[in-house]
Amino acid sequence: MKWSKLLGLGLCIAAMVACEPDPKMEDAVLLPLPQEVSSAKGSFEIDGNTEVLIGFDMEGMDLSAGFLANLLKNSTGLNLQVKNQKLPSDGSIWLTLNDDFAAEGYQIEVSENQVIIQGGSPAGLFYAVQTLRMLLPNEVEKAGSYEGVSWKIPAGIIKDAPTYDYRGSMLDVSRHFFEVADVKKYIDYLAMYKYNYLHLHLSDDQGWRIEIKSWPKLTEIGGSTQVGGGKGGFYTQEDYKDIVQYAADRFITIVPEIDMPGHTNAALASYPELNCDGEAPDLYTGTEVGFSTFCTDKEVTYQFVDDVIRELVEITPGPYIHIGGDESHVTALEDYIPFIEQVQDMVTSYGKQVIGWDEIAHAALRPSATAQYWAKAENAKMAVEQGAKVLISPATRAYLDMQYDSTTRLGLHWAAYVELDSAYLWEPSELVEGINKENILGVEAPLWTETISTLDEVEYMVFPRLIAISEVAWTDAKDRNWESFKKRLKSHYKRMELMDIDFYKSPLIDSVEVKK
Repeated sequence: MKWSKLLGLGLCIAAMVACEPDPKMEDAVLLPLPQEVSSAKGSFEIDGNTEVLIGFDMEGMDLSAGFLANLLKNSTGLNLQVKNQKLPSDGSIWLTLNDDFAAEGYQIEVSENQVIIQGGSPAGLFYAVQTLRMLLPNEVEKAGSYEGVSWKIPAGIIKDAPTYDYRGSMLDVSRHFFEVADVKKYIDYLAMYKYNYLHLHLSDDQGWRIEIKSWPKLTEIGGSTQVGGGKGGFYTQEDYKDIVQYAADRFITIVPEIDMPGHTNAALASYPELNCDGEAPDLYTGTEVGFSTFCTDKEVTYQFVDDVIRELVEITPGPYIHIGGDESHVTALEDYIPFIEQVQDMVTSYGKQVIGWDEIAHAALRPSATAQYWAKAENAKMAVEQGAKVLISPATRAYLDMQYDSTTRLGLHWAAYVELDSAYLWEPSELVEGINKENILGVEAPLWTETISTLDEVEYMVFPRLIAISEVAWTDAKDRNWESFKKRLKSHYKRMELMDIDFYKSPLIDSVEVKK
């Protein structure tokens, strides 16, 4: 037992006052829910002598240790030392690798003397640290010293691994532009709940948001506005690389999307030669869809697309390029199909894999392609029949821009009203007959921003549904329980409040009683 714990116990007895009881692992508010949680007696208390140890010399190991040390320094003021040490020691939090675990799996073992964290990879260790974060008092989320807060971690063991390999969210920065700092804040939220992909919707009718050096007018003209006629904006390639690195430091991979051949008015307004009539349309600041298309018969169109993909590939280390393909209503199918097939070949020629909205299944899909199911089950089934994977993003369950109910002032409801229960009570492998778990790449929760223009508005629309969908993607169906989730989420409110998250308080859990 640590001497500090013995000393504290002695002082309590000497003063004849009640000591604060140890927290219990079984009472911990863990989101998403781990596979196995077992309690033991006692707790480990972090103090000024605690060290964070790295037991394995491998790239990425320092990211998890550094994240934990910085989190604790920010809230407790304790400057925990991070160093390499092959074996754990008393008073330490020790992180190491273990080949017995799945790549993203981990185990946390907490005793009164030490914390041992094992992961199947550096990513697994990072997810373990996010769980450890939730074992600590809520106050760990807020900067400043806290008088009277005991930084105790309950004793016990947690064993965990994700159900799906791809756990993502999409942020639409085209309808309304979001600065780099806002994107980084969104990445922070994703990291906390063990998401590992951020899909950036970088182009649409209302705005082109990524610098393409060989076609500079895309941002000069196409990036100059947004829905409602605001000033718009764009990311330079250096901005984008900064976002990519920030995400990578949190084990999140960026998936860039250039939507085509429809949703392309911003590009068409920038370069009239991409239009069949050679004339530039006006910039668009409304919210209608389906009226624009590249001219798929022109050689210049394919040179343009190849240049865009090439420049994106050069600054995107992740495996995926998203080519859109949705709602291209004015593109004849006989033009749409060869266009999608040729663009797939461009992407694969640069060593990347294609993701596209489920409509791309009308074309012949390349072996590494993934169709993102958002609207039509028959499209998703067509993709599976071609041997493609499916990314599950049903608008009626996973679209974070759908209104909670008829009184929600933000968002839309063309797909459905999506209250918290709708976001939680579904299983991806049971959604469409004939699409089983082995056909599914993973789950993604998109946020479209026609009605959303600030980070506060983003927070209100995604929280708490982002948490619900994280559990759908991470936790096995047999372990998920609506009543348990409601209680854990209600208890989690305090942590979100300390993080200054502007979240929606669902009436579905108003009556839930939780421990204070």
